[in-house]
Amino acid sequence: MQRSRTKAGRDLPAAIGVGVGLAALIIVSLAFNREFFLPILVAAICIGAWELRRAVRQVGIDAPIVPVVIGAVSMLLSAYYRGPEALVLTFGLTCVGVLVWRVADGVDGAIRDIAGALFIALYPCFLGGFAALLLAGDDGHLRIVYFVLVTVASDIGGYAFGVFLGKHPMAPSLSPKKSWEGFAGSAFTCAVVGAVSLVLLLDGTWWHGAVIGVVVAAAATIGDLIESSIKRDLGIKDMGTLLPGHGGLMDRLDSLVLCVPVVWALLLWAAP
Repeated sequence: MQRSRTKAGRDLPAAIGVGVGLAALIIVSLAFNREFFLPILVAAICIGAWELRRAVRQVGIDAPIVPVVIGAVSMLLSAYYRGPEALVLTFGLTCVGVLVWRVADGVDGAIRDIAGALFIALYPCFLGGFAALLLAGDDGHLRIVYFVLVTVASDIGGYAFGVFLGKHPMAPSLSPKKSWEGFAGSAFTCAVVGAVSLVLLLDGTWWHGAVIGVVVAAAATIGDLIESSIKRDLGIKDMGTLLPGHGGLMDRLDSLVLCVPVVWALLLWAAP
C-alpha cells in the first residue's frame, strides 16, 4: 500500500472509495431513468468550471463566472433536448454573453478575463455537452455506461502498469509519474474493456470496441497532460479539495471531458 501511495502520489484507499461512490451514483441514476443523470452531469460541469475559474484567479485572470455557468447549463440542456447543432449554437451565445458581461465592467484587463472565461466555457463546459449528446439517445444510458467503463479502464490500467512497471517517463516536465509503460497498460486495458463492453452493451463488433479503447486511452492521456500543464502554469497541485484522494472534481473531469467527444463520434461509427 505504501509503495502505491509513494509512486502514484495518491491516498489509494480514499481514491478507491471516492471512485466507487461516484460510479455507484452514476449507475443508480441511470438505472431508474436516464434523465436522472442529467442534473448530476450539469452539477459536475458547473463545479468543474467554478474550480477552474478559482484556479486561474491565482494568476490574475478574473473570468466572469455567471455567464459561463448560465452557458454551461444551456449547452448541456440544449445538447440533450435539441442535438449537436443546439450545442454549438449555445456555445456561440455563451461566448457573446461572456464578452458583453465583462466589457460592461470596463475594458481594463478585459481581454485577459474574456480569454480565461472562453477557455472555461470550452473546457469543460462545451466538451461536457457531448456527454449530454451520448445520453440523449434511446440507448443513452448504455452509451454513458460504455463511456464510463472505457475511461475508467484507462485510469485503472495506466495506474496499475505505471506503479508496478513504469520506468520510462512520458513527459517528465509535465507529469513525472506518467510513464510509457503506464500508457501501454492503459491502451491494453481500454482495448479489452472497450471490445467486451461494446459487444455486451451496444451489440457492436469486438474490434470496433478495441479501436475505440485505444483511441480513448490516447485521448485520456492527452487530457491528463493538458491539465498537468495548466496546473504547472498556475503553480498548483490540484484544482480543489472536494474529492479525497483525487483533489478537485476538475482533477477527475480532465481526461473525461476530452474523451467524451471522441467516444460520441466513434460510437456513431461503431454503433449508430
